[in-house]
Amino acid sequence: MEEPISWQDFSKIDMRVGTIIAALDFPEARNPSYKLHIDFGEEIGVRKTSAQITEKYTKEELIGLQVTAVINFPKKQIANFMSECLILGAVDNSSVVLLQPQMKVPNGLKIS
Repeated sequence: MEEPISWQDFSKIDMRVGTIIAALDFPEARNPSYKLHIDFGEEIGVRKTSAQITEKYTKEELIGLQVTAVINFPKKQIANFMSECLILGAVDNSSVVLLQPQMKVPNGLKIS
C-alpha cells in the first residue's frame, strides 16, 4: 500500500468520464500501445492519451467505450506524441483492464 494521503490531496485529482472516439496504432511507442482520443464533453473537449492496452483490447472495440481518466496532470511527451490525460485501469503486469462506469453517463461527469 502507498503512503496515505489526505482528503484534500484526493480532491485535487480531477477524474472524469469520457468516450473513446478514436483509437490508432502507436508504432513509435516503446511498448505496444494505442493513441486514444477521448471526448470529455463540451466543457473539456477531446483529449489525447496513449495506453498500453493492446493485450486485452482491439482498436475497434475501444471506439464508443466510456472510460475514466485523470485530466489535470501536466501533458507528457511519449515518443512523438503528447499525452493530455491519464486513462485509468486495473494493472496486472502488462495486462490492463480499463475502469468504466457500469452504465452510460454524460461525458465529462466528475468522479468523486
